Amino acid sequence: MQIRHSLALTGTAALGALAAPASAQTLNLGITIPRLSVAEYHRPYVAIWIEKEGAAPRSLSVWYDYDMRNGEGTKWLRDVRQWWRASGRAMKFPADGVTGATRAPGDQKIAFTAGKGPLGQLAPGNYTLLVEAAREVGGREVVRLPFAWPPKPGATVKAQGGSELGAITLTFGK
Repeated sequence: MQIRHSLALTGTAALGALAAPASAQTLNLGITIPRLSVAEYHRPYVAIWIEKEGAAPRSLSVWYDYDMRNGEGTKWLRDVRQWWRASGRAMKFPADGVTGATRAPGDQKIAFTAGKGPLGQLAPGNYTLLVEAAREVGGREVVRLPFAWPPKPGATVKAQGGSELGAITLTFGK
């Protein structure tokens, strides 16, 4: 399996920390799951989390096959290796507000509001949002999007996956 780390920034505001109230910020995340032409296709397990140096990683969303009988889908979560090592193995599944079903190929959108749900309150500083995908009979890929908190509303960070993930866009709004 190949691991690819990608990063591309759009605009100088993407990494600039500006004084907007943290409680009013929303992280809007767009993830493209590519349609692959392979003999045996399985939807990827995807984990989305944030890291800040000196702080515990924070899982924001995990997409997996939770309908599998006897909870068997959870045993494959460890294939999402970097997330599993960072914070996944400490979680209980299903996790309310964090876990959900795998997603079909195409554009997926998810939003997180500061002060609510899994995002919670973020202290000012430099963070990395990570998206990792792993697919049965497929590959694994991690994409990193660095950002500063609090961001300027409208700031955008973009990255491009190479195999299991396509374009990833993180936009900050009020």
